[in-house]
Amino acid sequence: MKTTQIPGPVEEVIRRMRAIKDELDPRDGAASFNNMYLRVTELVGQQITGGFFKDNDFVERLDVLFARLYFDAVDAAKVGKRPNPVWRPVFDARSNRTVWPLQFALAGMNAHINHDLAVAVVETCKERGTTPDTKPVHDDYLRVNELLAKIEAEVRSEYEPALLKLATKDAETLKHILSSFSIARARDTAWATTQLLWAQRNNSVLLGMTKRTLEDTVATAGRMLVTPVVPPPK
Repeated sequence: MKTTQIPGPVEEVIRRMRAIKDELDPRDGAASFNNMYLRVTELVGQQITGGFFKDNDFVERLDVLFARLYFDAVDAAKVGKRPNPVWRPVFDARSNRTVWPLQFALAGMNAHINHDLAVAVVETCKERGTTPDTKPVHDDYLRVNELLAKIEAEVRSEYEPALLKLATKDAETLKHILSSFSIARARDTAWATTQLLWAQRNNSVLLGMTKRTLEDTVATAGRMLVTPVVPPPK
């Protein structure tokens, strides 16, 4: 069987995620997101050399800068520092066993897509001397989100049987929380944010205000996603 070669920089990202996985208690809320993100990154790495993207170099660099924002949050929490506000809902609630792993996974997706993805696209464009509107940046952006959506759907389906076993009221409450995050909405919102950040990139005051507002908005959504309802079945 032919093995798909994953580009070196992406393989380094995967190795770091696997190391994080080994360090964390499987019940840790941060582990729930890390496991999901690892699956996404492995898939992206395979697709880079499989002809899925139009600009492999751009996607490879985006993957690294994108992951770095998550690693910054992990590293901050590891030494007792406060991570970026968008990541605090995940790390603050990580030991709460009433919060479902799926809630943590989606709260991580909320932080990473609604905030980190836009920041990473802008940084990648600046590094490479291109713009978000230069072809094929948006096309490849959408393709990355296709992969995110694929893994999100797989993870959601894994918890469907457990949700069906809950009492009706608890199930409805939890489903309401889980449905508040949509990969399609996040994708569209993140692209609009990308364009806004790009337009403001040379105005440090305005850019700072926009980023703080973005952080507050994403953090609020994250806190809602990790609202405790009922413990998951053991």
